Amino acid sequence: MKKAFLEGKGQVVIKDVDKPKIEHDDDVILKLVRASVCGSDLWFYRGIDPATNDNSGHECIGIVEETGSAITTVKKGDFVIAPFTHGCGHCAACLAGYDGNCLTYSDIWSADCQAEYVRYQHGQWALVKIPGQPEDYSDGMLASLQALSDVMPTGYHAARSANVQKGDTAVVIGDGAVGLCGVISAKLRGASRIILMSRHEDRASLGREFGVTDVVAERGDEAVAKVMELTNNAGADAVLECVGSRQSMEEALKMVRPGAVIGRVGVPHDEKFDLGISFHANAGITGGTAAVTTYDKGFLLKAVLDGDIQPGKVFTKSYKLDDIEQAYADMDQRKTIKSLLTF
Repeated sequence: MKKAFLEGKGQVVIKDVDKPKIEHDDDVILKLVRASVCGSDLWFYRGIDPATNDNSGHECIGIVEETGSAITTVKKGDFVIAPFTHGCGHCAACLAGYDGNCLTYSDIWSADCQAEYVRYQHGQWALVKIPGQPEDYSDGMLASLQALSDVMPTGYHAARSANVQKGDTAVVIGDGAVGLCGVISAKLRGASRIILMSRHEDRASLGREFGVTDVVAERGDEAVAKVMELTNNAGADAVLECVGSRQSMEEALKMVRPGAVIGRVGVPHDEKFDLGISFHANAGITGGTAAVTTYDKGFLLKAVLDGDIQPGKVFTKSYKLDDIEQAYADMDQRKTIKSLLTF
């Protein structure tokens, strides 16, 4: 089978390797239908983080090819979403709705999903069945189903963590796929005003389609001043931090109104920031790894199937697996918002 490998900074190659096999009784072998490149993959591609796996790809949907002896919830031929984390469904974290922090499994992260087949670990509870088969769905719907493996639940986790409520003014920092799915999520949760921090018209335009009411192109103190102007100097009721940089977090701390919460889902990669700002603002900071299975099974899959949300629109270019190097390069150079891999 074909599989992508990160061989160094800016180097992604395709190699022919053996198909994965069942190694543990709760493994599931999937034949992929769609996969994608995540913004977090670019940390490895850019050489900022060292590659720790064959590839860091962790987003996919596919058909069950084979199951381990402990798997009873899915069977050969089922069409499934493969969440990027693997919850058990019964530990304290999973029961509380935080399966992204499952306490049962230490190896909960997916990898190697940029390939024709993947071994999905701990599949008993984590996999999410999709009704029917891939041929029952349009390309657009398949893209939205693919978004449910990571980026849409991650955007929702930002909104949930920020405690977005009906009538709120929410600020979304980050105009990538996660931030745009955060916009969808803030709208789902009833925000009446959504301010997107964006300086790219293609992303801002999609944001407006998803529910953005105001776009702020400034950065730093100028961005903070603009948001305060838009909120009559009150600050935002919720801030969704979807970048992970020191600057984005410092902006969030200055934009949030007293007593409000910042939902943080951008993976931190910069120096520490001053938490004293949050103390003096009486602002909360929460967030982390998304509870993909919980959100998908609970309501996100239904919202996609019912046509209520279309997160697949964040995939602005599609590529064959053989063209994955271009898929990475185009995302890195902002020629696409998010790269979709088709099989």
